[in-house]
Amino acid sequence: MKFTKGRRVALAVASATAVTAVTACTSAEPSAKPEKDRRAASEFLPALRSAERSTDRAQSARVRSTTVMGSQLSIEADGALDWGRALTGTLTITYTGGTTAETMRGLGITSMEARYLSDAYYARMGDTFAEKAGGKHWLKYVYADLEALGGGGANFADQMRNTTPNQSVKLLLDSADVRRVGAETVNGQATTHYSGTVRVSDVADAELRKQLEQAGVTTQTVDIWVDDRDLLVKKVEKGRMATGGLTQTAYYSDYGTRVSVRKPPADDTRDFKDLLGEQGGSPAL
Repeated sequence: MKFTKGRRVALAVASATAVTAVTACTSAEPSAKPEKDRRAASEFLPALRSAERSTDRAQSARVRSTTVMGSQLSIEADGALDWGRALTGTLTITYTGGTTAETMRGLGITSMEARYLSDAYYARMGDTFAEKAGGKHWLKYVYADLEALGGGGANFADQMRNTTPNQSVKLLLDSADVRRVGAETVNGQATTHYSGTVRVSDVADAELRKQLEQAGVTTQTVDIWVDDRDLLVKKVEKGRMATGGLTQTAYYSDYGTRVSVRKPPADDTRDFKDLLGEQGGSPAL
């Protein structure tokens, strides 16, 4: 298959599919900063710590999210994710705006299904793309291959392996101005709303701090809504990247739900690495 637009679409899908899962369940390894050194006001530490742990231990949930990345990308996602050992799950991703959506629409794609397994993620493309890809409807992105490509690919692979939905709570623990906004109802549930501003230089997790700095983020506002079981019900994160504003909103429900994911048929799947090889180049993800 020799078509430049197809390669651009494959790269756009790689970024969007990874970004969607990562922003729906923002990733990071547990912070090494001692609890006594956290910046969050001490009166909120017990509640935030409890929310952090309870959400992490639930290990799965249904997720609805929206992500806006400047003029580049605007997407909605809906599905279920499991973060017990490695990120697995299925999301339906809808492109709602941005230059990436325009590229996708050029091949008749306005939404797609993404399946996340422990070693790779898969994106179902449209019939128009399949006609140019030997009849294959699925693109496979192996994490090890993304790491080998370097750059952002390695970051995506690492983030996808370590994804949990409680990073917004961890970010608030690094905020110097975290505050309790008050009691609010979200999707019919009674919740407590917390808010704060986080300076990237204060983020305790070194890998997350590096990722934010590489994106050109200097500060980020974080709002979370926690229910009476200390589970995250909603999060909103806002910041500015080098390429424009970033807004992430996610809703969580049905914690502990069973998540089952099937690998797409091999005879209907095209490997992203093979596609790039035929195009004679490597991406700057």
